[in-house]
Amino acid sequence: MPRLKQKRYQQHLMFAMTIYAVVMVLVWPLVRTVTDAPTKWLLALAPLPPMLYVIGLMARRIRDSDELEQRTHLVGLGVATGVVGALSLAGGFLASAQVLPLDGSILIGVFPLMMACYGVTRWWVARRYSDDLGCDPNDSMALHWRLAIAAAMFGFVALFAFLKRDAFHGGMLLGMASTIGVVALARGVIYLRKRHAERMESRNVR
Repeated sequence: MPRLKQKRYQQHLMFAMTIYAVVMVLVWPLVRTVTDAPTKWLLALAPLPPMLYVIGLMARRIRDSDELEQRTHLVGLGVATGVVGALSLAGGFLASAQVLPLDGSILIGVFPLMMACYGVTRWWVARRYSDDLGCDPNDSMALHWRLAIAAAMFGFVALFAFLKRDAFHGGMLLGMASTIGVVALARGVIYLRKRHAERMESRNVR
């Protein structure tokens, strides 16, 4: 299998996220209007294939990375697994004790929360190793713009959920969009500060 380059990885990732957003807006809401069991199963699981594709892309990206990048990936995944596992355990205890009225819908947010924890942790670890995460010169789009697009997609799906009077899923998706948006803003500020420092250094050299 050929090596998955960064630019191609980003293109495939954005394509998968676009498909996911389209499915969530146009296909998944139909699950409440059908009564046939096989069709209901199919519609309910329709958003799953693009997410499985994203997991496969991540696995290929980690496999094709060098040892330092693999370490940042694995530390990020380890921390994300621990955080989400602990929150899930706490939520399970609270739900069993009937302290919080949680239902199965909360599970939809587990994977996005894990990806958010993974992204933030990997960025922090990469900074410690002076690894310029997401700033490959061959990239067609900066990381903060890609994150902003992803946040906009989740925000669009959240808006559609609110229009359908689905406050629970709308709030959850809005929270995901806000989390990704904050990370995008932080990356944008770091990018601008770095560009400013480079320009100042260039002027001093002259």
